[in-house]
Amino acid sequence: MTRRLFWLALAVLAAVAGWWWWTVRPLPVTVAAIARGQAAEIVYATGVVEPARWAEVTPLRRGRIIETCRCEGHTVAEGTLLFRLDGSELRARLNEYEARLDFAEKELSRAEDLLARRVGTRETYEQALADVSELRASVAATRSQLSELEIRAPMAGQVLRIDGEVGEVAELGEALAWVGQPKPLLVVAEVNEEDIPRVDSGQRALIKADAFPNRPLEAEVSTITPKGDPVLKTYRVRLALPEDTPLRIGMSVDVNIIIRVVPDAVLAPAPALIGDMLQVVGADGRIALRPVTLGLRGAEKIQITKGAEPGERVVSPARDDLRDGERVEAR
Repeated sequence: MTRRLFWLALAVLAAVAGWWWWTVRPLPVTVAAIARGQAAEIVYATGVVEPARWAEVTPLRRGRIIETCRCEGHTVAEGTLLFRLDGSELRARLNEYEARLDFAEKELSRAEDLLARRVGTRETYEQALADVSELRASVAATRSQLSELEIRAPMAGQVLRIDGEVGEVAELGEALAWVGQPKPLLVVAEVNEEDIPRVDSGQRALIKADAFPNRPLEAEVSTITPKGDPVLKTYRVRLALPEDTPLRIGMSVDVNIIIRVVPDAVLAPAPALIGDMLQVVGADGRIALRPVTLGLRGAEKIQITKGAEPGERVVSPARDDLRDGERVEAR
């Protein structure tokens, strides 16, 4: 009986010890140090790389493509034939109008001769003249329509892309090709209307492109479109790229327009903040919940203008389950 009580007391003691260790043990947390560095106020936007001068090639008439220039990537002169659409129906109509015009001109010549010899009437002559005028107008209009089936380069430059292929039907307003100057390039970005008052020409911008993840890229704000999009609530901003940029036409990029820079700022990791509070880890391993005054905010770092000093350790990412004075184990 005594041995049984001994083992029971030992089990209770072990349970109490385990409970005590579990409740008072320091919680493991990850920490980061407050440091000094450069803080920047930025405006974020997304954009697309485009040539400074370019034109979209669209058909003026609907029709089936029967010929393409096969000149994608080549430099062409203004007026170079890029596509030809099927014009068999219009050519048949033109042949008919030209045949009728030839006959009408002969009838006009005959009516004019009869009128000169006072054999014919003026009404007959004027009717023949009207028929000739009408047919000449029809021939001119049909020839103009035929010319619209020849789609030509609207400007001199490089054929940046060809989308239309032989056999396809070109629809009105559909882009068949793009022609432009390969240099200089710019980024056309859309900036939210609440941010646009802070953006101005000449501001420096950092560009991030998935094609060049480890390469720093820069641009400069060139122009801001005066009228915004009332539906998307954005303003179009054009940023000039340097001549040696590796970016290519059509690439999508992230744009960070630098509004203001603080060179020697106290910085805390953005995940370390809960509102305006930091969880500072003291030398004794206990948590101190400390209110701070915030300055410039970035995606990764936030400026602390008051309440923290360089070298102090803070829990990052911050944890909701930590109380003031609680012991932690920094990792």
